[in-house]
Amino acid sequence: MSYQTIEIEKRGKGVTWLTIDYSPVNAIGEELMQDLDQAVEELTTDDSVRVVVITSHHPKIFLAGADLKGMIQNSGDYVEEENGIEKQSARMQACFHRFATMPKPVIAAINGHALGGGCELAMACDFRIMGKGRIGLTEVSLGIIPGAGGTQRMVHLLGRAKATELIFNAKQLEAKEAEEIGLINRAVDPERLEEEAGILAEKMAEGAVHAMGLAKRAMNAADRTITEGLQEEAKAFADTFLTEEPGIGLAAFFQKEKPQFV
Repeated sequence: MSYQTIEIEKRGKGVTWLTIDYSPVNAIGEELMQDLDQAVEELTTDDSVRVVVITSHHPKIFLAGADLKGMIQNSGDYVEEENGIEKQSARMQACFHRFATMPKPVIAAINGHALGGGCELAMACDFRIMGKGRIGLTEVSLGIIPGAGGTQRMVHLLGRAKATELIFNAKQLEAKEAEEIGLINRAVDPERLEEEAGILAEKMAEGAVHAMGLAKRAMNAADRTITEGLQEEAKAFADTFLTEEPGIGLAAFFQKEKPQFV
């Protein structure tokens, strides 16, 4: 497929890199949203894609926030169903949520600032590896709040107290600080970010990716009541047996061999 703001590249067996390249600063706009929606559909349905890595072509910015000038100009349309700011927020939420619910592992290889919307996209990924830049939800410093899922995902990741501290104070964290509190999985040398993300992606691509997707579905249900979450887990557990992976994994276990899922 043809994209205007992103690049899709298959590297190795089962690993696909999605690189954001939206001049001049990777700001979130409708063109990028459309491309990301199209890409997540393509990557989800392509069986040759087992793991997705999201990164940026920009030397300093992973992903910037929304087009604030456009929002200010359209602020009078807030109550209008067709063009309101509320609809713009829901649009970004829905786009990022598609990565959060994608039935395959998604890695954010953060190679620059991930502030505002950039942090929100990163939090929608399953893994976050960061080399350089700062990460955080900085919207309150501008008199607005996170609107692409940030208030929800940060609470789920870090708990209410820490999320409140970071959001109210619009904190920008370096990679090591973000790792220490669990906002990212790993801080790495910026020069090794691509290599480290690739190693992780390739390792997961060799594993039981269908089971990972079903585990992801069950974990996402942890947002519901414990009863609903357990019901979803039971369904997902049963669904693993609709794939070939249990047969491969269990046979290898009893034969004391490494399972070959691909």
